[in-house]
Amino acid sequence: MTQTLAVVGKGGTGKTTFAALAIRRLVERGETPILAIDADPSANLNLALGMPLHQTVGQIREETQEQVSAGTFRRGISKPDWFEYQVLDCLEEGEGGVDLLAMGRPEGPGCYCAANHMLRHAIDSLGNAYRTVVIDNEAGMEHISRQTTRDVDWLFIISDPTVRGLDAAEHIVELIDALGTRIARAGLVMNRCPGVAGNGNGEPRWDGLPELLAERARHVGVPVLGMLPDDPDVGAWDALGKPLITLPQDGAINGAVAALLDRTLDQTR
Repeated sequence: MTQTLAVVGKGGTGKTTFAALAIRRLVERGETPILAIDADPSANLNLALGMPLHQTVGQIREETQEQVSAGTFRRGISKPDWFEYQVLDCLEEGEGGVDLLAMGRPEGPGCYCAANHMLRHAIDSLGNAYRTVVIDNEAGMEHISRQTTRDVDWLFIISDPTVRGLDAAEHIVELIDALGTRIARAGLVMNRCPGVAGNGNGEPRWDGLPELLAERARHVGVPVLGMLPDDPDVGAWDALGKPLITLPQDGAINGAVAALLDRTLDQTR
């Protein structure tokens, strides 16, 4: 049975870093094959994974909509079958049991309800062929809220130690409740936290946070799963354009993400 993990949070909090290192750990755990879905319009999960990106699902949706509007859509094949074929065509097949699908977003006007429904069907069908699906979302969770992605077993809400980051986390929790989306479990992950560099296991350490932030984090509305260090290697790798999955195996953040993921997944099985 496929397990689906999703990562969400305000821009700049490190959710793509977490998603990439979580995928790295899942590979180490042998939970492959893995489908990585980049549902953030900025589409940079491929860079973190060191994979190419030639086309997004949003571009496919745009092209198909244009063909339908112009009356040039190919006859002899249904739109759902066409979507599924095109989604498969833009799938990037990687090494180590990880494939990548970037959602992107439409740029033109108009209603995409029917297209979104067909996309959800295509992505659900594709995801069933994988042991694990990992979704890197934008803060607004557009693809989850529109039900164009799979149901989620674990939602990791990423925040940095700032009021704005925690405000966004609270909004995400409220959005989950308001939309009634099917998310089995959710938890908060604090990233770039002071005082946890030597921790190594990602467990919460409140002594490094100002009391105001610690109090906000405790009352976001979901459990605090752990805290990750502010690892300078992340910025150095980004500056050089190096894939984040090549961060040192014994590095501070890689070890913390691995331990947090192990602890979280193992306790729910």
